[in-house]
Amino acid sequence: MRRRYQRTLQDSNLRETRKLQYLQEKRKYEATLRKAKIQSWKEYCKATTSTNPWNIVYKLATGKMMNCSTLSTIRRPDGTVTSGMAETLNVMMENFTPANGEVTDNDYHKLTRAQNKTPVTTEDDKPFTTAEIRDAIYAMNRNKAPGEDGITSEILQRAYDLLPKSTTEMYNGCLRTACFPKIWKRAKRIPIVKPGKETCDDMTKYRRISLLNTSAKVLEKVLISRIMHNVYSKNLMNKNQYGFTPQTSTVDAVMALKDYVQSSIDDGQYVAVINLNVKGAFDAAWWPGILASLRQLRCPGNLYKLCGSYFKDRTAFLTMTNGMVQRNVSNGYHRAQHLARDIGTFSTTPN
Repeated sequence: MRRRYQRTLQDSNLRETRKLQYLQEKRKYEATLRKAKIQSWKEYCKATTSTNPWNIVYKLATGKMMNCSTLSTIRRPDGTVTSGMAETLNVMMENFTPANGEVTDNDYHKLTRAQNKTPVTTEDDKPFTTAEIRDAIYAMNRNKAPGEDGITSEILQRAYDLLPKSTTEMYNGCLRTACFPKIWKRAKRIPIVKPGKETCDDMTKYRRISLLNTSAKVLEKVLISRIMHNVYSKNLMNKNQYGFTPQTSTVDAVMALKDYVQSSIDDGQYVAVINLNVKGAFDAAWWPGILASLRQLRCPGNLYKLCGSYFKDRTAFLTMTNGMVQRNVSNGYHRAQHLARDIGTFSTTPN
């Protein structure tokens, strides 16, 4: 309702009506949240016993209330079942991180990879400003879990407040040398069991998330912001691109389709609509194709080179209490890799 109110720009009366509806429902939502919190607290208080009232409090404070993740066997797509922990972890990583090597390349793939190796001739963009870095750091959600280094967004914000120039220079050093630090390209995979699929034995039971270091997310943000500014300032975005585009939504796409259909009907024509739902579209994002699109869009040289470093030597690892498996990442969008998602919206991938 908030989005609908904010995107109503032409009709002031309708905008005001939707604003009032949004505020009214927001108050109901907040009241429901407060009620749920109070009820949860009451249930928590009732869980203690009269003989040992501090039992649950003690376990909660010492972290002993956390449940350890225990993996069972996993059923492969071919119907076979894994036989051990190491095999289960490997199958999970293969599913979470599909490979895309040069072995299966066709002529188009080979040509694209070869073109990406030639030097770019576009001019470099200006260095990142202190304001850009500050805005990116303070835009990070403090409630988000940190990456492998354990540095939260709050820690990074405090570090920036103490050393704003040094922090900015650190990111400009990455831009100047076209180096996305390797430690910032390690993703920690965490499998979350979907509700209602606890007893399922195939890979569909897991919702995978990836945790990257917060410092890496800041560099991603400023890099994406610069690239998107270059795209929009030169009017390079296709007018029919609605996904991941500011001030647009699925409503705009539906209205554009409606206008097209109505116009065709008025002209006495027939209209056929084909809807495609591509499973795992971003998981199959082909990185060389994204870099090729950046070349076609005349992306500034230093931004393009930093993107090349971003897509190179990425790794992901999955850990459990009694094992760890690591795997190279060569394609796709995996949660925190917003660059592949946002740039991928105007990249045609041959896979």
